[in-house]
Amino acid sequence: MTTAYSEPPTERVPGRAWTVRLTGHRDHSATVTCSKEGCRMPPRSRDLAALRAFAAGHAAAHAKAATVRPHAFCYCGAQQCSAHPETVQCAGAVVLILRHDPTVGQVWSVEEICEACASRIPHITVVARAARQRRVAERPVAQVPAAARASVPGGFSSPAAVPDEGAPMPTRRPQRRRRAGGPR
Repeated sequence: MTTAYSEPPTERVPGRAWTVRLTGHRDHSATVTCSKEGCRMPPRSRDLAALRAFAAGHAAAHAKAATVRPHAFCYCGAQQCSAHPETVQCAGAVVLILRHDPTVGQVWSVEEICEACASRIPHITVVARAARQRRVAERPVAQVPAAARASVPGGFSSPAAVPDEGAPMPTRRPQRRRRAGGPR
């Protein structure tokens, strides 16, 4: 018999990444490829502007459809990319980014990475952030009753100076407003 667990997983899982590439050919045509299997791509074409727009839109669609997993590892940390020198550690919540370097212009990446890496990588847009997990209180907080009123407030007057329970406390007289013109 198999048992299904109803609690969300708490184990860390590797971050996901999708890469959309525009690849040129010798006959001045190009194709678009996606790292996720099952994605429908347009046929090989010479209309590079249309293919570039499709690739950008396809990467954005992956970013919009993906849900950030708060228990994921940083993808670029797992791949040991250039944003991770030996002295830098991954830190922070998981974010979903869309990376596109306009100087290269042929690769779009959607990745789950940590906030520390996201701040070090150029040409990214943070698309979504992982929902912070709320702590559940182990026991409810008990209401503490208010302390009884002292018969002598602050020790500066006699008990006779304290007003009765139903009587209002004396208030300070409002100060006069100064004119806004300065001295004449």
